Amino acid sequence: MTQPSDRLTLLSVEEARARMITAIARLETLSVPLDQADGATLAEDIIAIRDQPPFEGSAMDGWAVRQADASEGAVLTIAGESAAGRGYDAILQPGEAVRIFTGAAVPAGADKVIIQENAERQGGAVRLTEAPGPKSHIRKAGGDFAAGQLLLASGLRLDPWRLSLAAAAGRAQVKVSRRPRIALLATGEELVAPGGSPGPFQIFESGSAGLSAMIARWGGEAMRLAPAQDTKEAILAALGAVQADLIVTVGGASVGDYDLVKPALGQLGLEIAVGSVNVRPGKPTWFGVLGDGRRVLGLPGNPASAFVCAELFLRPLIAAMQGGAAGPFMEPAILAGPLEANGSREHWMRAVLSADGVTALPDQDSSLVTVFAEAGALLRRRANAPALAAGEVVEVLRLSRG
Repeated sequence: MTQPSDRLTLLSVEEARARMITAIARLETLSVPLDQADGATLAEDIIAIRDQPPFEGSAMDGWAVRQADASEGAVLTIAGESAAGRGYDAILQPGEAVRIFTGAAVPAGADKVIIQENAERQGGAVRLTEAPGPKSHIRKAGGDFAAGQLLLASGLRLDPWRLSLAAAAGRAQVKVSRRPRIALLATGEELVAPGGSPGPFQIFESGSAGLSAMIARWGGEAMRLAPAQDTKEAILAALGAVQADLIVTVGGASVGDYDLVKPALGQLGLEIAVGSVNVRPGKPTWFGVLGDGRRVLGLPGNPASAFVCAELFLRPLIAAMQGGAAGPFMEPAILAGPLEANGSREHWMRAVLSADGVTALPDQDSSLVTVFAEAGALLRRRANAPALAAGEVVEVLRLSRG
């Protein structure tokens, strides 16, 4: 853990995140049915146990024939039929054709499928009405995947498409990491729960609603605690016995007279690993470990600050607890307009993406929920970055809006 002198140091985003991840523990694994695994993180490799498809299959409805017999006007004897799940067992002989349907096994001896539009049935025979094209319309055995192939690697986040691949490999259950339980507490005398009756100097508490939804999307289970008053006793009453893999506090993280979260948790043996971060917005973000081993991430009270730092720290922590890649995952984007030089703090600007590139929203005040609701990405400006002109390449973190 850190030395006392480190607690006042403004750490870079990368160093702060690395210290946090080093302090967390990997969660246990469990086997679950596929219909319960969406959004979970895979805790095993999924290996193919056989080829898919395990046979050569038809890509079209039509007629399975020998290439040597496939010419315009040829009349072939119908030898049988091959349907999905019920194949033709004999070997196709010269001068024969087998009626075949999409997905059905191609009979031994056949090496081409004539699509049904290019053939005409005549009693017990079929006449090819057009010259066949170059395509065989046959899907090769193992064309999707082969026995022994790695299909899904441990650490991947499962989604409907990956679950379908696991099912195609014959898996009814998968081993996943347990979803982390995240306790979420907002503090502040000025906060009233949505639906309540705020006083003239109070506002509705909005951070928890967004953060709990983020946690769920990122594979965690959020436990929203009632907003706590700005007293050590209220904070201790809310967090003292809560059972969670990670406690996330919102607000009370700065240095004002009413910023009491860290002093309150000091009574529970809090040891600080990250005291503050050289980032805008979100400088007061902190991380520590309680005497009983529970981890605590402190986010700033302003919603934009909390949401930015949730993307930078909370999301990677949730992924790391489940054995996934921590991220965040950046991508390049073309700057649609000029940007001024940045100051000494790394700045993550709320921005919109369009066909013209990425544009930083004009008002970056950390209290504005409307700005974050409009943003589609965070535009990263490193500390002391120079001014940039339109057309230059920048780093962005795309926000999930699906």
